[in-house]
Amino acid sequence: MITLFSQAALIILAFVTLLWVWSIFIKNVSIVDIFWGFGFVVVNTFYVFMSGELNARKILILTLVSIWGLRLAIYLAFRNIGKGEDFRYQEFRKNYGPKRYWWFSFFQTFLLQGALILIVSLPLLGINSSASNGNLNALDYIGIVVWLIGFTFEAGGDFQLARFKSNLKNNGKVLNTGFWKYTRHPNYFGDSAVWWAYAIFSIAAGNYWQIIGAIIMTLLIIKISGVSLLEKTLKESKPQYRDYIQKTNSFFPWFPKK
Repeated sequence: MITLFSQAALIILAFVTLLWVWSIFIKNVSIVDIFWGFGFVVVNTFYVFMSGELNARKILILTLVSIWGLRLAIYLAFRNIGKGEDFRYQEFRKNYGPKRYWWFSFFQTFLLQGALILIVSLPLLGINSSASNGNLNALDYIGIVVWLIGFTFEAGGDFQLARFKSNLKNNGKVLNTGFWKYTRHPNYFGDSAVWWAYAIFSIAAGNYWQIIGAIIMTLLIIKISGVSLLEKTLKESKPQYRDYIQKTNSFFPWFPKK
């Protein structure tokens, strides 16, 4: 397992280095966001084909991770391409100076993202390095159900938000229908649920401590780069959002309060 993880680390290092070089040429660090999901496809595909014979569980995980990662990459590409560099990276570029940000961004952004991909993908390592025969059991089917719920909330929430934003009449308004009626962040909830599904698959394969990847992903989503950061921005930019907060759960879906 250690050897497989070390080899994956080299693959991810090469992956993020290529992205970094590309970002220097186009002067846009935002491409790192687009390739976040695809990075997991890369590392999981490596695990699958370097860990021995294929079995039912490995094929299942290869399919699910590829669907999730490619869907996310395509969605972010359509959302971000042509809109310039994200304001966060523009601020970093301004603070550190354009002449030195090109190399600073490698450590601050690209190398950090590569490290996170490796840590978060630990459940995938647990699945693919398992000594079990790979036959699906009851836990695997629970994992499939959790993954389907998570993917539906994430992809459905992204679709509804994109459609809402495409209507200029909705500028300044708050989306509170569809999945957004039951949670203020259906896409983040769905993303977390998908990773807990992978943790369940890892447990089904007989590997337990690797679920730390799902824990880290959930903490990132809720406390660091997802819910808390977005909530702060929305409270300031959309006055209606405070009323939305009073009626709608922040993360876990539930019926709105009256």
